[in-house]
Amino acid sequence: MAAAKIAPSMLSSDFSNLATEAQRMLDCGADWLHMDIMCSHFVPNLTIGAPVIESLRKHTKAYLDCHLMVTNPLDYVEPFGKAGASGFTFHIEAARENWNELIQKIKAKGMKPGVSLKPGTPIEEVYPLVEGENHVDLVLVMTVEPGFGGQKFMPEMMDKVNLSP
Repeated sequence: MAAAKIAPSMLSSDFSNLATEAQRMLDCGADWLHMDIMCSHFVPNLTIGAPVIESLRKHTKAYLDCHLMVTNPLDYVEPFGKAGASGFTFHIEAARENWNELIQKIKAKGMKPGVSLKPGTPIEEVYPLVEGENHVDLVLVMTVEPGFGGQKFMPEMMDKVNLSP
């Protein structure tokens, strides 16, 4: 089993001082920086995009774990690869028909692919993405509904972690 990583979400950061906030998280022991990317279609909120990742990359060598809560993740591979994203985690709910192609493109751009699932999505939906030859490097089990920070943790989602293959 892979070691757990501490990856605080930068969603609650002071975006006018994002580089300073990122360094503060790293100084506090973060392994990665989790960047929540929302398009206002897949979820009802709009956050940062590739230009912010590109700007932050100039100030840190940290692993930028980009979690894309977007409708068409294929459209974002090229810009996030160019921006310097380290990881590209997409939602299975947005890529049920093209996840294999998506994983290939993510890897071709030098990023580590990951898959995420909403609380209501059965864990079994991601099994083909972790068991196959063209697999993801991480599975993000959402313990809140995607789209907003500050939600209450859903402890019943931990059962999904125990059911992972």
